[in-house]
Amino acid sequence: MNHEKRGLEFYLLAIFFIIFVLFLYGPLSAILILSFQGPDGGLTFPMNGVSTHWFFNLFEKQAVGDFGASFRRSFTLGLMVMVVTVVVSLLAGLAFRRRFRGSTALFYATVASLVVPSIIISLGIGVVFQEGGLKPAWYSSAFGAHLTWTLPFGVLIMFAVFNRFSPAYEEAARDLGASSWQTFRHVVLPMIAPSLVGVGLFGFTLSYDEFARTLMTSGTYNTLPLEIYGMTTNVTTPVLYALGTVTTLFSFTIILVALGIMTMLSRRQAKIN
Repeated sequence: MNHEKRGLEFYLLAIFFIIFVLFLYGPLSAILILSFQGPDGGLTFPMNGVSTHWFFNLFEKQAVGDFGASFRRSFTLGLMVMVVTVVVSLLAGLAFRRRFRGSTALFYATVASLVVPSIIISLGIGVVFQEGGLKPAWYSSAFGAHLTWTLPFGVLIMFAVFNRFSPAYEEAARDLGASSWQTFRHVVLPMIAPSLVGVGLFGFTLSYDEFARTLMTSGTYNTLPLEIYGMTTNVTTPVLYALGTVTTLFSFTIILVALGIMTMLSRRQAKIN
């Protein structure tokens, strides 16, 4: 058997990967473990017993914080952002398949918000609403602020998808007598459906977890990230960790569902082909 000698680069990359995993999953693991503190447990190690007390405590009336309402706001806002991101990204991808006057400027204007600090965008939108006599709210100003974050990602993904999409499929459909709408509905849409699910996943998760662009635009009522941040200075029990564990599991569940849908669509398309 031939054994290849691993060079220094391999070990450096291995060390970097281990450090990356520790920084990524170490804090999550600590929160997960501490959320199972006993009824008399605190916010730090060592643990004082093991129980699910703080998970049940989430559903009880809290002295500070409103978990249920803030979660519903974040979930609703995430769905709103997801739908608009998918629709606009799809339309932009279709539009940019052909060059038109001003396309370059429009493209750079779309992705410019990725390089602008999020807190600046949040502050700017909040000021514009106040100066215009409008009251900032999670369903209006925060909705627009989140779109400045999710739309560039969605547009870039759809650009990449259509950049490698062969027009031969559409030409074949037209040769067989299909109209433009039938070609899109029965040929293009099924082929790009997994990518649209990915764009929707990006839109929802980026909005659901967004903090900086929501800080100055949410108005009176907090979204879940703002509620959690506010609770860090007031809550002195592991109920905060239990909330973190539940929301993290919810995020992973959304990702797994999206991956399942994408896999199902890909297999269905492969059978058709």
